[in-house]
Amino acid sequence: MPKPAKYLLIGSTEAYSGKSATVLGLSHLLQQKGLDIAYGKPLGTCLNESSGNVVEEDVQFIAANLNLVENRLVPTIVALNEATLQKRLRGEDKTDYRQSLAQQYLQAAVGNLVLLEGPGNLEEGSLFNLSLPQVAELVDAGVLLVTRYRSLLSVEALLSAKQRLGKRLIGVVINDVPVEQIQIVDTTIRPCLEQQGIAVLGTLPKSDLLRSVSVRELVHQLKAEVLCRSDRLDLMVESLAIGAMNVNAAVKYFRKGRNMAVVTGGDRVEIQQAALETSTQCLILTGQLPPPEFIKSRAEELEIPILSVDLDTLTTVEIVDRTFGQVRVHEPIKVQCIRNLMAEHFDIERLLSLLDLSPAVALP
Repeated sequence: MPKPAKYLLIGSTEAYSGKSATVLGLSHLLQQKGLDIAYGKPLGTCLNESSGNVVEEDVQFIAANLNLVENRLVPTIVALNEATLQKRLRGEDKTDYRQSLAQQYLQAAVGNLVLLEGPGNLEEGSLFNLSLPQVAELVDAGVLLVTRYRSLLSVEALLSAKQRLGKRLIGVVINDVPVEQIQIVDTTIRPCLEQQGIAVLGTLPKSDLLRSVSVRELVHQLKAEVLCRSDRLDLMVESLAIGAMNVNAAVKYFRKGRNMAVVTGGDRVEIQQAALETSTQCLILTGQLPPPEFIKSRAEELEIPILSVDLDTLTTVEIVDRTFGQVRVHEPIKVQCIRNLMAEHFDIERLLSLLDLSPAVALP
């Protein structure tokens, strides 16, 4: 009889720490080691209900990227949305989700390792008894935590998590570390955590590409009208620039940027012209004022999409900023980027040792 699979629950100390990207990169490394893996996300948070069926988008995306067959996917137990929250809060939903989890997941222990993607932090899911500590306890999973580096105080969230998770916390990934901070993380934070029994399995450097968003996503979030080059919406935007100054200042400002989305008024023709001659991925024009034909022609020539929004500049900037703060890793160029980062900066051999797994036990 084959041994039942082990469980590894991948969580984070706060939302948008890079958990899904870590899952994507890690699962690829595990497959390269010859391990037979399954994947699931007990608490669904990235939902698509457009077709009438609720689909967990991250599960779909990761399954497709890893070529996982159906019996290597374990189901989402509950979709976390407004409707399910209201039913639970009102007492209309009395489902024992712990029992549902036990029935569905413990029966799905196939292959060598089941990767479970946890909620956004250690508390999310508590209303359904599906918080990260509760899930880890129920399926007897080790926990790998991802945290986004903000300062030396980032260590506090991990020490607190260690107190809550105890020996279940087998390691951490410190993500999004500015290049100039890598050395201090490796010489200060890493030794501190290791002394507390927390294995630092990866220190991933900050990547502008992973923090970027596609022009298509900006169109979606802004409900924008595309005035030209709708065939170039896959361009990736790494930074935001606001064209609200005089043209001479704008030129100096734009020259410092890289792969920008430039937000400016539809009437600021000289700013639009300056933006098109620098590293601009899209122009976002506010006020629903169309640009003159020569601007559209130049944008067509340079293959730069122009978007028009029925919003003021402040609201537009707030939406774009929020989109940058909630980026996902669903573009092929980002998938390759996270795979390269994980291959270079994550200690897969140490993880396998901590899980008491090795490529030698992989199924043929």
